Amino acid sequence: QVQLVESGGGLVQAGGSLTLSCLLSGRTSNYHMGWWRQPPGKNREFVAGISRSGNGTYFAEFVQGRFTISRDNAKNMVYLQMNSLKPEDTAVYTCAADQHISTILAGVNFDYWGQGTQVTVSS
Repeated sequence: QVQLVESGGGLVQAGGSLTLSCLLSGRTSNYHMGWWRQPPGKNREFVAGISRSGNGTYFAEFVQGRFTISRDNAKNMVYLQMNSLKPEDTAVYTCAADQHISTILAGVNFDYWGQGTQVTVSS
């Protein structure tokens, strides 16, 4: 059974940075990966996605160049580097894995889905 475990969340001041990590208990090279988030009281929204090889990356418009997604298939890890954080980035961030990049982008019926890590940005 494949599992995803996120880490790296926490409390940070506006303008600060955090790096989220996602460990997959399997071969990440088999899956496209991505990050979704759910702000308090709002619907879940796409943040970033990365192809199996890492050659393709995708970002939500609100990222505006502040976030970077990367992966290390040798370590079965995916990372989300978040810079210039804003209070509106406060959310539970969850890692997802799927054999189809379209699913990562659409956010429906992922093959695998983590428990999430809380990111809180104070003003």
